[in-house]
Amino acid sequence: MADKQCAKKQPRPRSGFLTKVVILVLLAAIGWQLYGLRDQLKTAQEEKDRYAAEVAAQQQENDALAADIAEGPTEEKIEEIARDELGYVKPGEYIFEPGN
Repeated sequence: MADKQCAKKQPRPRSGFLTKVVILVLLAAIGWQLYGLRDQLKTAQEEKDRYAAEVAAQQQENDALAADIAEGPTEEKIEEIARDELGYVKPGEYIFEPGN
C-alpha cells in the first residue's frame, strides 16, 4: 500500500513564464530602489561630515571666546577691539587701505 502512495505522487505545478517575468521585474525594481538609496546615503554622509566640520569650528571659536572671558580685559585685547571693530588709530598713525 505504501508503494501505491509513492507511485501516485502529484506532479508539482511548474511556474509559468509570466510568473518568472513578474519576479524578474520585481527584482529589477528593488535593485533600482537600492541604487537610489545608495546615492541618498552618500549625500547624507557628505552632509553629516560638513556639519561635523562646522560644529568643530564653532567649538574652537567658543573655546577661544571662553578663554578670552576667563582672562578678562587686558590692554592688548582692548586695543585690538578698538582697532579691528571700531576703527580707532593711535595719535599720529595713518592707515592705508588697499584699493582706495
